[in-house]
Amino acid sequence: MKFFPALQGLTLALALGASVAAQAQSTLRIGLAEDPDILDPTYARTYVGRIVFKSICDKLFDIDDKLNIVPQLALGHSTSADGKTVTIRLRPGVKFHDGEPMTAEAVKFSLDRHLTAQGSFRRAEIAQIDKVEVVDPLTVRLLLKTPFAPLMAQLTDRAGMIISPKAATAAGDKFGNAPVCAGPYKFTERVAQDRIVVDRFADYWDKARIHVDRIVYRPIQDSTVRLANLRSGQLDLLERMLATDVAEVRKDSRLRLATGFELGYQGITLNVGNGEKGNSPLGKDARVRRALELSIDREAVDQVVFNGLNQANNQWVSPSNPYYQGRFPTPKRDVARAKALLREAGVKTPLALDFMVPNNPETRAVAEVIQSMAAEVGFDLKIRVTEFATSLNEAEKGNFQMYMLAWSGRTDPDGNIFSFASCKGPLNYGRYCDPAVDALLEKARTTTAVAERKSLYEQVAAKWLTEGSVIYLYHRALLFAHSPRLEGFKVMPDGLIRVTDLKLK
Repeated sequence: MKFFPALQGLTLALALGASVAAQAQSTLRIGLAEDPDILDPTYARTYVGRIVFKSICDKLFDIDDKLNIVPQLALGHSTSADGKTVTIRLRPGVKFHDGEPMTAEAVKFSLDRHLTAQGSFRRAEIAQIDKVEVVDPLTVRLLLKTPFAPLMAQLTDRAGMIISPKAATAAGDKFGNAPVCAGPYKFTERVAQDRIVVDRFADYWDKARIHVDRIVYRPIQDSTVRLANLRSGQLDLLERMLATDVAEVRKDSRLRLATGFELGYQGITLNVGNGEKGNSPLGKDARVRRALELSIDREAVDQVVFNGLNQANNQWVSPSNPYYQGRFPTPKRDVARAKALLREAGVKTPLALDFMVPNNPETRAVAEVIQSMAAEVGFDLKIRVTEFATSLNEAEKGNFQMYMLAWSGRTDPDGNIFSFASCKGPLNYGRYCDPAVDALLEKARTTTAVAERKSLYEQVAAKWLTEGSVIYLYHRALLFAHSPRLEGFKVMPDGLIRVTDLKLK
């Protein structure tokens, strides 16, 4: 009987050890505004997908908080005097999540896949790459058709993500269901509309900066519910909180607020040539599109929905961007002129239009304000609320006349305009096409001097802002809320959550 106290002590020690082990397994829970689309860098399109990719797929380069391009999987690069040859040196000792080494062959495989895969959304981003050559195991050479100013900026995003050739070859078109990259976390599971789970990768090349064992991404479309989950301790961090909640969050000692401004924009894509729904007065007559724009008071939209936190604008880059076109200021609302344009176009009012709106509270509120404003001019906007991933598929098919669509933005202006305004741009859902605009956009890609590029974009703006298929509305304030137990979080210019250096108390 004398061994019982020792046995009891051992049992208690085991119980305490199990408790400590459970506490040591730290889990960061992040609330997303939508469920991402496919987790394959070649085919992905969504902003929330880019947030998840930050944990699983490193890129050749990244950006810092000052928008400088910095090495990630690459160590550096050099460009030939004629601008047509770019040599990239790779970081040694990097492994993919399947244990395979990240080499120049893997970089070639990934870039070639972006360029040649059927349906690739990266092709337009790096189209000037003519050939990828392996120089040695840790060096690749990119041979360009022409000098390409946005190249390094493109390689800081999905076009620069390097995937495991072995895993991609084995998975085929199912690779996005279980992606294998070289990021700090490896993919574990996904339950559609419920969660994406990633676990710390023990062989990550920069493992000293990773302090959390597991990340669970939870898509919760309702912003109020997302914030309630943060307050109750079910989440540690959420993105895109409502602007109307800012004052309340600031007063709550249980929460922390982090803010910034996005590189991208919120706008309305107009169907001008994508199937039967493009065959309308809105799609066929630029005067009708301008009348719609003149019916909108951007500043009023911002005040009503966002408490004035956003930045109203009519261009694909913000007024603080060096490529902003001061010659084309944001037009004020002008109901009389808008009505006159509809009369000139011979439009019988009210003109009914299908207005597809992703299912997000703020986006719906913006659409409703615009619906009310446009009605005073003679537009009857029929709001159709659609789940976000579904709306992208609907847009591709041309099943819309107006589509409320945000773009999270890129560091180079090309990333905010080319894929949307060029004739064969993969994100040109409105199917606007003007060979003259195409030529200007292509030339702007191959010109490195800022003054010359800005002049080319000014010529683009002269046509695109007059007759194009996007009405730009504003640049959003990036609003994040998190628990005080989360340390090391800061808002980056691209609005994406960096998981390096994050800690949980």
